[in-house]
Amino acid sequence: MLMKKFFVSHAMRKIQIEHFIRQYFPSESYSKIELERTPLGVKILIYTDRPGRIIGAGGGKINEMTDLLKARFKLDNPQLDVKSIEKPDLDAKIIAKRITSALERGFNYKKIGNIMLKRIMGAGAVGAEIIISGKLGGSKGRTGKFTDGYLKHCGQPAKELVDYGFEEAETRPGKIGVKVKIMKSVPLVAKEKVKSKKTKNKDNK
Repeated sequence: MLMKKFFVSHAMRKIQIEHFIRQYFPSESYSKIELERTPLGVKILIYTDRPGRIIGAGGGKINEMTDLLKARFKLDNPQLDVKSIEKPDLDAKIIAKRITSALERGFNYKKIGNIMLKRIMGAGAVGAEIIISGKLGGSKGRTGKFTDGYLKHCGQPAKELVDYGFEEAETRPGKIGVKVKIMKSVPLVAKEKVKSKKTKNKDNK
């Protein structure tokens, strides 16, 4: 019971800290955070494709965030570390944020959906799916779906191999939800299916 309470408390604390960081860096392109307990205190890892904008000039932003987290959440000696994402085009959360940012700037959802799908596949993804839903250029809600390659939708392989991201764009007509799924690798049993699908697509061109 105590162990369960500990894990629930840890999960809630992580959600609260991530929400706080999201509010502090609303326009920054970060993917996720991880909390690690160390002998010196709590270590918070921020994964981003723009580390310089998170750290700030001379480490100013990161130092200010450290002080805020210490005061807000009563953390003992919080240590913030920024990790650079090597391939941001294969990170579902980063892609979802880029799409919502583009939608808020007035980009057409079809154009940005196709552009991002090409970038994902060009970065080496096995398969990808982008779903954009909401008031897309009209009073009625509609959904745009963009898919390519091979993607698992259920079962253990989907949990282990598919990266998932969700963000909401605040536009004048209303909120627009963006869901992104990216499969970076493929189970051995499915490799022949992927090869077969690529050959079929090539023949149809």
